[in-house]
Amino acid sequence: MSETPPTATEAAAVPEPRGGGAPAPEAPAAAAVPAVDPRLLVREQGFKGYAEEFKRKIRSGEIGSLPVVVGLIVIGVVFQALTGNFITSYNLDQITLYAVGPGIMAVGIVFVLLLGEIDLAVGSVAGLAGSVWGVLGTDMPDSLAILLGILSGTLLGAFHGLVFAKIGVPAFVVTLAGFLGWAGLQTWVMGDRSTIPTPIGSFVGDLTKYYFSDVAAAYGLAVVVIAAFWYAQFRDARRRRAAELPHRPQSEIALRTGVLAVLVLVAAYGFNQEQGLPLSLVIFLAILLVTDFVLRRTTYGRQVFAVGGGIEAARRAGVNVSWIRISVFMISGTTGAVGGLFLASATGGADRSLGGGNQLMMCIAAAVIGGTSLFGGRGKVWSALLGILVIQSIVQGLNQMNLSSNAIQYMITGAVLLIAVIIDSVSRRTQKTAGRA
Repeated sequence: MSETPPTATEAAAVPEPRGGGAPAPEAPAAAAVPAVDPRLLVREQGFKGYAEEFKRKIRSGEIGSLPVVVGLIVIGVVFQALTGNFITSYNLDQITLYAVGPGIMAVGIVFVLLLGEIDLAVGSVAGLAGSVWGVLGTDMPDSLAILLGILSGTLLGAFHGLVFAKIGVPAFVVTLAGFLGWAGLQTWVMGDRSTIPTPIGSFVGDLTKYYFSDVAAAYGLAVVVIAAFWYAQFRDARRRRAAELPHRPQSEIALRTGVLAVLVLVAAYGFNQEQGLPLSLVIFLAILLVTDFVLRRTTYGRQVFAVGGGIEAARRAGVNVSWIRISVFMISGTTGAVGGLFLASATGGADRSLGGGNQLMMCIAAAVIGGTSLFGGRGKVWSALLGILVIQSIVQGLNQMNLSSNAIQYMITGAVLLIAVIIDSVSRRTQKTAGRA
């Protein structure tokens, strides 16, 4: 009687007995094929791989800072064609001079936007801090007056955060009240003085007027920036390679470093054609580096992103949501106060209109135009630099064309801001569709 042959599964599970009745040794298991992250293959395919990866990122809404970089190029080309002398060392110096104050204020706005909130009081905080410095600076040492002016911004930010986080008043309402209230307090602090000129010898006066005239300063800073960028990229790639994660090869790091080197060396050359390296730019870059480190390399920074990504999830993960909210508004108030001192330096002193006008619009627009999402959880402090460069480039170009009226500048800046928000909204919706948000 013939037996039914065993199935492949049964044969594998029950080995046939050998002559001595002992079970046959199990066949060696096939070596497991390690899973390979598709992103690791991109760089092995050369230009084609990068092109495919770029298309994938565009389709999934991961556009990063691409729109603002393209925008800066377009602005430069258009104004150069219209004026014939837009891309000059003089314009570079002027853009830097008037970009630093609002740019520093925009750094704090980035922190607030990462939570998905808004700070409408930053302009009034800047004006009040400048007025506090101006009034106190007439009766006490300049350094102490500067410290108290900055501290006033920190305290106002803490007040906004406490009312928002502890009482539950929406940030929009709290800071809108601050926008009105602190502007009134600024007028009260100034008293019957409409303007307080910057005292001779005050450090605030040097913020936007001091230049390192030695050509070695600008080129030296450029070399430091290039070396630091290369080392950061190299260290990150080495760390990711050790963890068997996607990483950039040395050729790509060299290419990225080379592009940055061209940009910063050209900028250094431009500054040296005028008065030299501005002190204001050095301080701005230092603030950007410190805040970028805090956001990307510390537990606190990860908690800020976590709260912006989802409050309840962050709370369940053990994040002190109230503290994060309060501290973020304190940062915004502090950077607003520092920006106010730069505004006072650029205008020659404190006055009742300091921080008013379009300053609030400019710093919020700079953060959003630079790539920080209005919906929270996505952005970087370098958005403040990119965004304010876009705005000030537009302003400088319009000034060269004798179209410096506020009406035209407001309309163009508003249009650019709307485009940035539309790109942000479309990008976010695309990421959700692609399952990446």
